[in-house]
Amino acid sequence: MKSVGRQTLPEASTFPNSHKAQASFSLSGKSKALSLPGMTDERKVLIVQGGWEGHAPKETAELFAGWLRQDGFEVRIEDSLKALEDLDTLRKLSLFIPIWTMGEIAKEQSENIRTAIAEGVGLAGCHGGMCDAFRMDVGWEFMTGGSWVSHPGNDGVRYTVNIRSSSNPITEGLADFEVSSEQYYLHVDPAVEVLATTRFPVADGPHRSNGVVDMPQVWTKRWGKGRVFYNALGHQPDIFAIPEAAALMRRGMNWAAR
Repeated sequence: MKSVGRQTLPEASTFPNSHKAQASFSLSGKSKALSLPGMTDERKVLIVQGGWEGHAPKETAELFAGWLRQDGFEVRIEDSLKALEDLDTLRKLSLFIPIWTMGEIAKEQSENIRTAIAEGVGLAGCHGGMCDAFRMDVGWEFMTGGSWVSHPGNDGVRYTVNIRSSSNPITEGLADFEVSSEQYYLHVDPAVEVLATTRFPVADGPHRSNGVVDMPQVWTKRWGKGRVFYNALGHQPDIFAIPEAAALMRRGMNWAAR
């Protein structure tokens, strides 16, 4: 483990072997190495980190990069959205990971990354770093599959993440688990495949009058030829010290990459 300020962040090597991906990582848990249509031999990942510092984007980027390098990827971390201005370079990626909360993206940057993903580059992200990244860009929200609107009770809400698709390779072998964090309420594309949910209401608020709602928290979808994965967990990177949370995120990134 390593400390960053008052946080203690998990190293990839500290997780149980059942949640550690190798270069031949099998999402199904079987011996056959992962192989999906469109995968490339040169597996390059771009992580763009920045935006609101309250989500510890730098530390989260370092954690994800460490996992992916162990999984056989070449990872580049950038702290500027200018990295999205070279469409030819974006087209050569296996996977793009945004870790950028409450930012503004230029029209060209947004069009470039949406084009690259539609052509087959994977997209994976978590929490506000993906689904509260660019609130004014509806094209971005259309691609990601959802947008954050609230977290009743703020940080420290104790709630359960319910696994909804036990046969999916991302969730296979995982059981429901509890977390203490921000419980994300999202507006969600009905086209997504929901892998995990959480039940509202837990905290008080005017939303309680709507009764019980099972809110998607982890999902996949397609954007053209590209695979999209989202995980609402990740307010702080130490949430991934929970083995199930780490497994969802790491498997999801591997699944999305071509």
